[in-house]
Amino acid sequence: MINGESFSESARHVGTGRPRVALIAGPTASGKSDLAVQLALHAKAQGREAVIINADSAQVYADLAVVSARPSVAEMQGVPHLLFGAWDGAQACSAADWASAAKQEIATAHAAGPLPILVGGTGLYINTLLHGIAPVPEIDPEVREAVRAMPVAAAYAALQAEDPDRAALLAPADAQRITRALEVVRSTGAPLAHWQQQRTGGIADTIELAPVILMPDRQWLYRRCDLRFERMWQSGVVGEVQALLARNLPDSQPVMRAIGVPEISAFLRGELSQVEAIAAGQQATRNYAKRQYTWLKNQNPGDWPRITYENSIDTAHIVSLLRI
Repeated sequence: MINGESFSESARHVGTGRPRVALIAGPTASGKSDLAVQLALHAKAQGREAVIINADSAQVYADLAVVSARPSVAEMQGVPHLLFGAWDGAQACSAADWASAAKQEIATAHAAGPLPILVGGTGLYINTLLHGIAPVPEIDPEVREAVRAMPVAAAYAALQAEDPDRAALLAPADAQRITRALEVVRSTGAPLAHWQQQRTGGIADTIELAPVILMPDRQWLYRRCDLRFERMWQSGVVGEVQALLARNLPDSQPVMRAIGVPEISAFLRGELSQVEAIAAGQQATRNYAKRQYTWLKNQNPGDWPRITYENSIDTAHIVSLLRI
């Protein structure tokens, strides 16, 4: 549901005075960035400007232009792209940080006239922007250290015992979310869902949201992931990661854990051959795409349009859905 209405009802409800925000969510390599540009160009042809706002947790970092597949200037085709490369790798960009910046960019766009088009696959970012921040108390440092030292299988088993509802929503290999849920329930004595029910600061009730979720054929997507990682290797990704490592940032920084960075780092340390590093990077990308699929399928309103396709996206159909 969107603000208590179905998508179709909300799409017709243009007299509310709520400003519109388009959202294109999808897994990595699904073509959402190109689609966003095409939608923005279509809007311009209809007499309205549009801006694209990044909602991808890797593309926010200036250090990860190649490894995150950030759109090039040529690919942007003159459409303003915001919050791409906006954070230095030394500064972690939390979901709250991103949501605060995104809200400002959306407000600025609405004040000036352009349509904001959110594009990305980081569910936590999008969820925080729309529904606000859960007031989770500070996590006890000893609890956090102990939980983060656990193997993911052990942490998942513990979460199944201590917060079974949350565990049922997560993939057994989703280390980041498993760790977060476990440290919350152990430190606060209440499951993450308890805190999420008290969220504040979301914008869902103040905008007219027009969302689409891209759900391409999985095998087609996995082939795209593999090809893209090979092309990254040919496009300077090794030098990019080498420059990142030269900064001597802590391994705990999100920029150091971005998909592809650990695998390329292992190659630079001589722990993997080029063939092994490419294969490992491709596997990590496919695993990430699979996790995104799970979130996109299960963690969004059921009436958000889900677009299935193979090889190409029907842009005209999406234009009609989003009324651009």
